[in-house]
Amino acid sequence: MMRSDLARFGRGFVYAWNGIRAAVQEERNFRFHLCAMVYAYAAAALAGLDAVGFALISLCVFLVLAMELVNSAIERAVDKPDTTHWWSAGAAKDMAAGAVMITAIGAVCVAVCLFGNQAAMDAIWQGVTHSPLTVVLWLTSLVAAYLFTFRYGQQKEKGNVVDEQSESE
Repeated sequence: MMRSDLARFGRGFVYAWNGIRAAVQEERNFRFHLCAMVYAYAAAALAGLDAVGFALISLCVFLVLAMELVNSAIERAVDKPDTTHWWSAGAAKDMAAGAVMITAIGAVCVAVCLFGNQAAMDAIWQGVTHSPLTVVLWLTSLVAAYLFTFRYGQQKEKGNVVDEQSESE
């Protein structure tokens, strides 16, 4: 009995990982927030935040990512409802998106409190512009973040459009 409980517990982690992987592959906004996470941690390191600052950044980052996962789950759960439930489905999707937006605004407020002083801004700027190489690396990271956010997973989405068009013919 105990062995099956452990197996079931372990499968829960596999299911969770599968959900995160699906979000990375299929949800542009989740990829955007992952990139924002990298830049938030980089800014925290450059600004020399203490443990409490890193904890606040971590709390905000993981709340936004969690809300994005919940939003994606709600969108999928209520996609293409029957005609009697279309308004409720739309409202649920809008509310879930609103929850992500409110969480992201809260994260920005925390960022302003942590980085909104001259010393932090100077430290971040110095870290980014320290040498021509660091500038090139930061600019390259922005290109990589753009490609990851907006181009990763596009083939699958294009394939779905083609499949839907061929089904409608």
